[in-house]
Amino acid sequence: MALRNILIHPDPRLKKVADPIASVTDDLRRLADDMLETMYHAPGIGLAAPQVAVMDRMLVMDCAKEEDATPEPMVLINPQIVWTSEDRSVYDEGCLSIPDQYAEVERPAEVEVEWMGLDGKTTRARFDGLWATCVQHEMDHLDGKLFIDYLKPLKRQMITRKMQKLKREMARG
Repeated sequence: MALRNILIHPDPRLKKVADPIASVTDDLRRLADDMLETMYHAPGIGLAAPQVAVMDRMLVMDCAKEEDATPEPMVLINPQIVWTSEDRSVYDEGCLSIPDQYAEVERPAEVEVEWMGLDGKTTRARFDGLWATCVQHEMDHLDGKLFIDYLKPLKRQMITRKMQKLKREMARG
């Protein structure tokens, strides 16, 4: 397992639609392990392949964050939302590609998602609470959408300028 570099917004790769995955390979399993390690190390609760410059439709997540909680790592390949609740919820979202920036985003409170697992089998599950927010946030990444795209233009521009400044500072070392 290896830590991967997380792309920082603005980066054109974060705005691209990821490609469907045809089959589970050893390289894909390695990528899933690397992504989980990178996510936990960051630390975060979700990470999509495009955030580590891999343009494939795969995400990892683990929303079990209480101190004594048992980790519940999940790997979702080609996830699709097959049902959303009419109820909405608002979460103060953040993103590993937009460090230290948070904003309230409204999304469906519950979603049902279908995906392929690392075993090649199709799975379907319903998510609510933080899990629902996280899976929707990560699936947005697969479609080239960031949480700041839900914000008003002025707030989005302000965050983008902060990220451009951060990237300049990081480049200087």
